[in-house]
Amino acid sequence: MLVYAFSGFYTIKEAEQGIVLRFGQYAGTVDPGLRWKWTFAERIIPVDMQTTRDLPAAGFMLTQDENVVRVEMQIQYRVVDARNYIFSVTNADDSLSQSLDSALRYVVGHAQMDDILTSGREVVRQSVWQELEKIIEPYHLGLIIVDVNFKDARPPDEVKDAFDDAISAQEDEVRFLREAEAYARGIEPRARGRVKRMEQEALAYKQQTLLDAEGEVARFEKILPEYQAAPEVTRQRMYLTAMENVYSNTSKIMVDVDGGNNMMYLPLDKIMQQQNSGQRLIPQAATGLNQQPVSTNTSPSSSGRTDRFNSGRN
Repeated sequence: MLVYAFSGFYTIKEAEQGIVLRFGQYAGTVDPGLRWKWTFAERIIPVDMQTTRDLPAAGFMLTQDENVVRVEMQIQYRVVDARNYIFSVTNADDSLSQSLDSALRYVVGHAQMDDILTSGREVVRQSVWQELEKIIEPYHLGLIIVDVNFKDARPPDEVKDAFDDAISAQEDEVRFLREAEAYARGIEPRARGRVKRMEQEALAYKQQTLLDAEGEVARFEKILPEYQAAPEVTRQRMYLTAMENVYSNTSKIMVDVDGGNNMMYLPLDKIMQQQNSGQRLIPQAATGLNQQPVSTNTSPSSSGRTDRFNSGRN
């Protein structure tokens, strides 16, 4: 009797729950710890409640656009109800595997191949998760889906090279779009800055032109009474002032003499340069375009010589 009593003790691990079967029927669930059972009358089935389990699924599937693609997916799940996990179906893990395969084929069959291979992978993953939970909910498997991982999706080996080229072209398209957007973000501020600068320069030019025009008007209004009082003197003074402004910026003098064909050229810049260096430069004479020397014998009489600059004529 003592041996029978000691043979009834058993231990449930911390991560487990125990399903108690009495004469083959469910009698309850026990928590972790040291327990006792009726030997030969009760049987304990330990169930791991904390370990996260993996379940893969893979295969060739037909997409909505009638292309064949191989998809590999893996789910992670955990037991949350030990009784349902043991008694709801014959094998909860096998039922979950079949449900995963069904959900995966359903989602892939309603998706385009390009989406599965490239940009729509996350949408496919979420859709498989939702469809799987919808399938297993009526069976009460006592399981919870922790995560769904989309591992790989690729076309058959016979057409893999062509699809690799297509995917590479799509990646290049995305890269070119990003580069174009970056270029636009870089060039637009500079263009706006140039436009703003041109606007400011135009406004400054406008203001300067207006002020110059107003100054000219004021100057002519100031000269007008003097011109009305002495037209000839005022005209002569204005002409001399204009000539002084024109010739003040030149370093060469051309002297024309009435009654002769010779024009004297005085290079003042060269004369000043030679004077600064201690040398003396003798002016040379040139006639028109032929650059002929000036004849020293040509000396028109004082009665017939008039200086155009003194007379105020061009």
